[in-house]
This record gives sequence, structure tokens and C-alpha cells, in this order.
Amino acid sequence: ESENILGYFVNVERIPNSCHHPPNHISLKDRKILVNLSMAYYRVNISAYNEAGESPPAIYIVPEFSATDLPGQIHVKSQGPNAVVTWTPEYNPKCFVVDWGTGKEDMHMKIISTTAGNFTLDNFQPYKLYKIMVHASDVCQCESFTRHEKTFGVIHFYSVEGVPRTGPANVTVLNITKHSALVKWTEIAIEDRLGFLQGYRISYTDSSTKKSPAVTLNSSITSYHLTGLKEKTTYRVQISGFTNAGEGPLTLSQPFSTPKYGTVEPLCICITQHES
Repeated sequence: ESENILGYFVNVERIPNSCHHPPNHISLKDRKILVNLSMAYYRVNISAYNEAGESPPAIYIVPEFSATDLPGQIHVKSQGPNAVVTWTPEYNPKCFVVDWGTGKEDMHMKIISTTAGNFTLDNFQPYKLYKIMVHASDVCQCESFTRHEKTFGVIHFYSVEGVPRTGPANVTVLNITKHSALVKWTEIAIEDRLGFLQGYRISYTDSSTKKSPAVTLNSSITSYHLTGLKEKTTYRVQISGFTNAGEGPLTLSQPFSTPKYGTVEPLCICITQHES
């Protein structure tokens, strides 16, 4: 029925929107629109209309942007259930608009005058990862933020860090030879970290001597090549993650055995024929 469409209504709504005003209502004929948005969360409702009326809206949530090349830096210091936020601006807008929460379904919004050197955010719970976004605006009327605000800085924050509640998942041992093996795993899920993950510790126990050397790796690594192993020996591998608060539980023991003989390299025999 597209030939009967007269145009489209587009509503761009900020999440959250403490101003309590209706979202920007845009009417257009084309099937595309360019809007300049900050890095806050937004909901876009698009509906078509004709002489008979308006269609139900299609709803689109603007995905998160990666925080790169932002003009300012945000600093956060925990103060019990609250957080004191300061910033290093490169310019002085008339006001800041602040969003904070654990995700788009749990965000709060606050308007801050730049005359204050810092501000306090409240209701932070321990062991939860929060996102704090500070946006700058030179137009401080509430209904103008969607059109005029620009993201100043973004930071992630735990009011209290804990140790990971689990170790990494899917621990496997591959490419086993007489003296080496490759250990792989899946990173600890963000909701199970309870703090900023600093790295992993791998311990591998020799069944004959019961010695358990440990290797510490940074959090971006999800595989490690064990070397210096003894032939014809059973080992058990366990991995844990750690934050600034300490080390989490070890994974279940993952056994593997090294062979007595190394891997056999393929031998190529080349025969050349000479003419007499």
C-alpha cells in the first residue's frame, strides 16, 4: 500500500527524559532523515500516514556508540552509595546534562550548572557496572536538549568492586604435544565480574609431583600456550579471574595427558629421474 502513503511521522525521544515534554515530532515525505544526536539513549518511532489515518509505529532504539574522540575527561570518586563527579573541560558550556545507570532500561538524568566544580550522583549499588555520560549544551531550555546537546565524556564505574562470582567458561585444552599444550577459554561475562576484570590466573598441576605453577595474564587474553611440560604426564588445568578486590573461584579441573612420543612430522621423499 506504499503508493497510498502521503508521508511519515518521526518521533525522536530521549531515554531518559526528565523534562517530561513530548518527543520531537517530525513530519516528512522522504523515507530518510538525518538527525544529530548525542551519545545518550534514544527511541525513534516511525509511522506512516494517508487520508485514512496513521499507522502503528515502528520502534527503533539507537544503538550505543563507542566513546572515541570525546572533548572532555570525567573523573568519578565513590562516596558510599553516592559518586562525586568532576571533569576537565576544554570549553565551558552553559550547562551539563548527565545520564547515569546500568543500561537503557535503568538510566537517570540530571541537569547541572557549570558554575559548580563538581556534582554528586546518588543511589549506586555495589558490584554493579554503571555508565555515566556527561553531555554539554549551550541551550539550557529543557525542550532543546535533544537538538543541542553534545556528548562531553563517558566513563564506566563501580561504587564497590567485588571478586568475580565465576571463572571463565568453556575451558579446553588443544594441540597437546610431549612438552606443550594450548589452553583456551571464554571470557567471564560482564554480569559475573562484579568489578573491573584485571586478568586471569592459570594453574596447572602435575599429577606426579603435585606442583602447581601459576601464570598471570591480562584480561584481554583468552588463550595460553603451556610449555615445559613433561612427557607421558597427566596435568589438570584451572583458571580464575581477578579484579582489584581479589581473585574469584577456580574453574573445574580440566585434565589432559602429554604423550610419550612427540608429533610425527610428515616426511616428503622426492624421487628424480635422470635420463641416461
